[in-house]
Amino acid sequence: MRGVPDAAYDEIVKIYSEEGREWLGRVIETGREGTVIQVLGDTEGLNVDSYVRFTGEPLQMPLSDEIIGRVFDGSGKPIDGGPPIRAEEKRDINGAPINPSMRDYPDEFVETGISAIDGMLSLVRGQKLPIFSESGLPHNRLAAQIARQAYVPGKEERFVIVFAAIGLKHDEVLFFRREFEEFGALSRSVLFLNLANDPVIERITTPRVALTAAEYLAFDLGMDVLVIMGDMTNYCEALK
Repeated sequence: MRGVPDAAYDEIVKIYSEEGREWLGRVIETGREGTVIQVLGDTEGLNVDSYVRFTGEPLQMPLSDEIIGRVFDGSGKPIDGGPPIRAEEKRDINGAPINPSMRDYPDEFVETGISAIDGMLSLVRGQKLPIFSESGLPHNRLAAQIARQAYVPGKEERFVIVFAAIGLKHDEVLFFRREFEEFGALSRSVLFLNLANDPVIERITTPRVALTAAEYLAFDLGMDVLVIMGDMTNYCEALK
């Protein structure tokens, strides 16, 4: 677009067609020659007559305890057919980084139910645990098993899983949804699903939206939260 000198990087844009359809977009480049907008979703129906409104705000995630048990896309929109989230607040997904030297010393064991992890590579609340896998190995099954079984001993009722699928194939996403639903893990989880055919810019947004939800549940609601993200390789490729 041209003639938008006040557009800001990462600003959210709403686009409307003459038929009343609405898209979300995100400013990914600004300059004298014009402003570049990445549409979050398919572009079918867009044309030169579409109306564009700059919101003046970055992407925000509506937050309340109602997000627990819900399924969202990679930009934080509900995709499970449930009602809209009655937000207690909306929070910028580009949160400030947390100083790791200021955190409490991690000493609470997170039990995954997987003996190799619990016995040799114990996961402690406040730590990160990367899982590296060769192509074709069952890393998705391992991630799903951790999501089903993990808990903090003595605090099961306040334990929540935030799961972010990043650039996964359709059958992989169906596998995770089925695992969460059949084993009853969805009731204590928040799912963010970005498929391989979704926009690349949404792939970059997905971890930020998931972490925004996790930080709200942990710091505002006092819950113990385990964040599981996969596949981070797809996220890194999207950054290119």
